Amino acid sequence: MAKSRTYNRKKILFVFAGFLILLLALIGRLVFLMIFDAEYYQEKAERLHEREREIKAARGEIVDANGVVLAANKTVCTVSVIHSQIADETQVTQVLTKELELEEAWVRERVEKISSMEKIKTNVDKEVGDRIREYNLPGVKVDEDYKRYYPYNELASKVLGFTGGDNQGIIGLEVKYEDDLKGINGSILTMTDARGVELDEKAEDRIEPEAGNTLQISLDYNIQSYVQQAAEQVREQKQADSVSILMMNPQDGSILAMVNVPEFNLNEPFDLGATGTDPAAQMTEEERQDALNQMWRNGCINDTYEPGSTFKIITSSACLEEGVVKLEDTFSCPGYAIVEDRKIRCHKVGGHGSETFVQGLQNSCNPVFINIGLRLGASRFYDYFKQFGLLGLTNVDLPGEAGTIMHRREDIGLVELATMTFGQSFQITPIQMATTVSSIINGGRRVTPHLGVRVLDAEGKAVRTFDYDETDNIVSKETSQTMRTLLESVVAEGSGKNAAIEGYRIGGKTATSETLPRSQNKYISSFIGFAPADDPQVLALILIHNPQGVYYGGTIAAPVVRDIFDNVLPYLGVEKGD
Repeated sequence: MAKSRTYNRKKILFVFAGFLILLLALIGRLVFLMIFDAEYYQEKAERLHEREREIKAARGEIVDANGVVLAANKTVCTVSVIHSQIADETQVTQVLTKELELEEAWVRERVEKISSMEKIKTNVDKEVGDRIREYNLPGVKVDEDYKRYYPYNELASKVLGFTGGDNQGIIGLEVKYEDDLKGINGSILTMTDARGVELDEKAEDRIEPEAGNTLQISLDYNIQSYVQQAAEQVREQKQADSVSILMMNPQDGSILAMVNVPEFNLNEPFDLGATGTDPAAQMTEEERQDALNQMWRNGCINDTYEPGSTFKIITSSACLEEGVVKLEDTFSCPGYAIVEDRKIRCHKVGGHGSETFVQGLQNSCNPVFINIGLRLGASRFYDYFKQFGLLGLTNVDLPGEAGTIMHRREDIGLVELATMTFGQSFQITPIQMATTVSSIINGGRRVTPHLGVRVLDAEGKAVRTFDYDETDNIVSKETSQTMRTLLESVVAEGSGKNAAIEGYRIGGKTATSETLPRSQNKYISSFIGFAPADDPQVLALILIHNPQGVYYGGTIAAPVVRDIFDNVLPYLGVEKGD
């Protein structure tokens, strides 16, 4: 019996000791929370009574070479509701439905939703936002922010790109230079009571947004406008599918104009009406997105094509550099060339007869180029592709650049080599073609095509200036000078004569290439030209896709570049000679 009482006392003491230890631990924890961790929990408690609304930062402008604003900002509003503060749900629903032109059921669902804050609509015109404010509806918040605005609608649409609902760049320069343009958002912080109702006596804590920096680009508004107009005119005249024109300074790679018509309205980038597609047509979401992607494509950099006879510039440069042809070499053109089991025709059915290499280039004679290409050989021809930079990207500062579609070295047989010499059986981008020709005629320096020039702060001071890579000696200065002279003779005496302008020394090369599959009988008419021929300051490449009727590059593409040069050269200060 005594043992039992002793056991019970020990058990009680053990339980009491355990309880005492637990009580001391709880007291210690409470002391820790109240003294040492008080600040943390006080901040946490305050955050439960805080409500934060974001203020969008003004996106940095995009300006042209002369400071003309191409992408700006427009003040808009974001309309939101705070359920705990709404006094009359029916009235709020009716007002927002009417003013924002939304479905009543959709608005009611959000007004009745129990949440800290519910966005009803963003990018609301400021006039509409101001009207909603005048109703003084409890629980309805109208905050001002910014929406991207493009003053010239379709101008350079596939170059500039556009932004989404959150003001983030989606395509073009807007996405490429996102970090420079986006800025830092601000916020409005308000205090609420336990029910979530804002406390009037508590002042708002406002953190001001920081605007993004300005991006200055090499594109010139005046040149872009004129070139775009010229592209639209020839597209309409020839009922072509599309027209692309690229203009750049061959000395440094700066892009003066980049046009891809049809363009689209940057202020309505999801409107398919501009493409000729019926907006009311029934489309699946996937079909609609595919149509939008096609509308947004920048053909100068995103698409490849067979360059055709303009590529004879590259073939000539490689063969002259290698020494396998001289200007006075003579050839015979019966209207075709036999390579293995293939009969490859010249564009002149009856042939050109006897001609020098210079005449062969002026006449754009396929057999002459097949002959010199076979002299060079497949392996060396491939080496020059690499030396000229054709196997890589140009690294233009726009997203989505496509690469060259080219045979593997070991797969280039005699027939493949023969067709490659005059620009068939492989594909490159227009930007690659323009860049390579620029590098050949500028003395042999491989330049990087680009639009970005500098980033400016709010005061207009340069935050940073962009530098671009160059590669020297892709051809010798002697070969470069020879090519300038030869291409000037093509315009003065040969197939490019429709690009000639009295008083100006113009160089260039025409092309008419058939698209794949050949059975469709669709063509790309093109011309690449530069001026002045002795010291090139501007180069232009035009591609007319699927023109109707006459489709020869020398007939319909060369005159467009002539008209552009006739207007742009004086604007750039290039004077006529004697």
